[in-house]
This record gives sequence, structure tokens and C-alpha cells, in this order.
Amino acid sequence: MLSRHGIRSLCFAALTVAMFGAGTASAADPVKIGFLVKQPEEPWFQTEWAFAEKAGKDKGFTVVKIAVPDGEKTLSAIDSLAANGVKGFVICPPDVSLGPAIVAKAKLNDMKVMAVDDRFVDAKGKPMEDVPYLGMAAFEVGQKQGAAMAGEAKKRGWDWKETYAVINTYNELDTGKKRTDGSVDALKAAGFPTEHILYAAQKTLDVPGSMDATNSALVKLPSGAKNLIIGGMNDNTVLGGVRATESAGFKAANVIGIGINGTDAIGELKKADSGFFGSMLPSPHLEGYQTATMVFEWVTQGKEPPKYTAMDEVTLITRENFKQELEKIGLWN
Repeated sequence: MLSRHGIRSLCFAALTVAMFGAGTASAADPVKIGFLVKQPEEPWFQTEWAFAEKAGKDKGFTVVKIAVPDGEKTLSAIDSLAANGVKGFVICPPDVSLGPAIVAKAKLNDMKVMAVDDRFVDAKGKPMEDVPYLGMAAFEVGQKQGAAMAGEAKKRGWDWKETYAVINTYNELDTGKKRTDGSVDALKAAGFPTEHILYAAQKTLDVPGSMDATNSALVKLPSGAKNLIIGGMNDNTVLGGVRATESAGFKAANVIGIGINGTDAIGELKKADSGFFGSMLPSPHLEGYQTATMVFEWVTQGKEPPKYTAMDEVTLITRENFKQELEKIGLWN
């Protein structure tokens, strides 16, 4: 029969083994990071996913990718991540106003959350600055877009007296407003006449929506308008604008449209002749890699990401260089 001392010794030994055994199992469990995007079919998000996975391979974690095209699927996806042992996730929401619900759901599941591309807004429509966010420095990128359009117009020898700009706006989205505001700021800084800038509000953020918006502006042009600059918050808002100029009889040589994103402009840049001159290509590869890494470090090391990480690295891609620039980040097929 064991003495009390012997029993205590065995219990202590069993507890020690259990503790160390549990520690070993925990350490062996792979760290999982969620990465949720609103439009997985878009090359932009496919690139973010690919480089998030690269970060996982480099640093030793697994990326769980989920498409969240609407609010219901977003909240369901967060529960799914939690059920699969995910402790943190990156998300580009289908609707920025879902921010409070996403944060509440993340807290309920004891998960870290970081926004990418589009910043959450609260019930009053104000940015949720307490949630870590990485995205384009919208105003600064817009400035680079405007400067590129003005620079190309000067290169062609356009007379400002004969040149007008149609800026397709979508001010309901803070990111969109900042981009077009930055673009106009750069045009004015280049000497473009303020009275020659026409604003056209879009109802939808797609090619048909921008065509309709541009058409509403074209009818306001004076007879002396010979050259056109087409601007907008992304590639599609400019592509639609260019389509409208074609229908109105403007030749490609008299139109300069420069978008933002690059990934939606590939088909257009493959054309030999178009009023769509180019696009400001950001860095989806860096955004995917960095956000996944940030959340991984937050989960494993307690290192919370900055509340705002601004990305203003963009490259103007045109017919001359788009293939080479896209190849650099794995977007050329």
C-alpha cells in the first residue's frame, strides 16, 4: 500500500506530465489566420490571398480563405473560422457599415480582426479608427493619378483651353471620395482650369454606372471641347467613362483615362488603341503579405498592428510596360 507521501508524489508526477503534454500539443497545433474578401473572383483579391499564403509558408501559419459577398455570409464565416480554431482574421468587407457587427462577432469569438482595403465605419458613418486597418493612402494615390493625367496631356501638347476633365465620383465611399479629391487637387496644381472640371456622380461602381455618369456630363461640354481627361476612383469608373466618349464620337487620341487598381484594366491595355491610357497599380501583393503577417504576430506575440498603415506605392502601367509590371507580382497569365 502506498503511503500518503507516495500518493502525493504520484499525483504531482501525473500533473506534471499532463501539463507538459498539453503544452507540447498546443505548441504543435498549426496557427490559422482567416482572410475574408468580398469579391474572390477579382484578380486584386486573388493576389492578396496568394501572398497571404506566401507569408504563411514563410512564417509558419495556415491561411483560411473565405468569400464574403454579403453581410449574412460575413457573420457566418466568422463563426466558421472560430469553430476551426482560427484566432484572428483579415477582412475586406462587402459593406463597410458592417464594421460594428464584425467587431462584435469577433469579440464574441475571442478573435483578433484587421481590416484591409476598405475601412469599417460605425453607425454614424464615421471611420472606426480603433480597428487596425491597412489600405491605400487614398488622397495621395489620387494625387498621383491626377498628376499622371496632367503629365500625359502636357506631353501630347494639349491646350488647356480645349481640354476638359470628367471626374466620375462616388462620395458615399470615403476611400472613393479621397481618391477623386486627390486627383482633382493634382490637376489644379498642374494648372488645369477649375471651371473645366465636370463632376459626374455615379449610382453604381461598375462600367455601366460610369458610362451613365459620363454621358450626363458630356452633354454639358461646350462646342470648343476638343480633348478629354477621364478620372474616377478605380479602373471600372474610368473604363465606363472612356466607353461613353467613344459613343460620343471622341477619338482615342483625344482622350486620356487613367484608372486605379490595374488588375481590372488588363483587357483594355491589350488593345492597340483606346482612350484608356493606363492605371495606377497599387501593391495587392504587399497588402496580402503584410496584413496576414500582422495578424499572425498579433495572435502569437501580442503585437497589435498599427491603427492605420497607409500604402501609397503605386506604379503607372500603360501599354508599354503593363505586362512586365504585372509579371513582377504574379498577375500576368
